[in-house]
Amino acid sequence: MKILLNQDPAYQETEVIINCPQADEEILRLVAMLRVYQKKLVGILDGERHLLDAKDILYIDKADKKTFLYTERAVYESALQLYELEDTLRELDFLRAGRSAIVNFRRVKSIRPELGGRLLVTMDNGEQVCVSRHYAGEMNAKLRELERSMLK
Repeated sequence: MKILLNQDPAYQETEVIINCPQADEEILRLVAMLRVYQKKLVGILDGERHLLDAKDILYIDKADKKTFLYTERAVYESALQLYELEDTLRELDFLRAGRSAIVNFRRVKSIRPELGGRLLVTMDNGEQVCVSRHYAGEMNAKLRELERSMLK
């Protein structure tokens, strides 16, 4: 893969162009990674609405019929339901961890198997999220996919 970077103050905005013979899995993953840097979510903290970069979200949790976005700095409330966030963030490597949680796979530091087929995921800030047995297969599949891509 050849990578070119052209810098010129005359450019009004950054543009990424990918020229390839065919959009294979590796190219689609690259496009998804680039989209992470564009995706914004609205989080509410102390009555103020904040624009959050999706890449900064560690995980999303639902408690007491409210949805929360966890970052390293703060916990924000979201007006969106968990399933709406899951649909919006699926292509950005956000995976369902349970009925009430979604994790940003790109922010996972380690994954440890637990009793009963569950997984304990440690995020890169040290926080831990339990992945239910029902969703552990998807998490393990994502991990195997990552391992295979690193062998290429």
